[in-house]
Amino acid sequence: MDSAFTERNVNEGFSGGEKKRHEILQMELLKPKFAVLDETDSGLDVDALRIVAEGVNRIKDSNDIGVLLITHYTRILKYIKPDFVHVFVAGQIAEQGGAELAERLEAEGYDRYVKA
Repeated sequence: MDSAFTERNVNEGFSGGEKKRHEILQMELLKPKFAVLDETDSGLDVDALRIVAEGVNRIKDSNDIGVLLITHYTRILKYIKPDFVHVFVAGQIAEQGGAELAERLEAEGYDRYVKA
């Protein structure tokens, strides 16, 4: 991490990608047993997405940590491979499966879960 970060106030003047990398650094330092990553891919360009995903994977691989990754888009799943995929509709699990479910959702969309 760039040493210039130490001269800034927390979350002030950071870009979206810098804030996300800061969150990953916090995970590495705090070593939680469980992390909820809500829309971690939001607002990231492809390079920042890759860097953040590499950080998440590094933490997952080197620690005994559970990660709940919440996303509406599958682009982050090119870098972070899920063990399980769950589709929630109105707060309930509508379908669950593996990575293939995410791929199917990307191809077909969510229309099948929306009642007319």
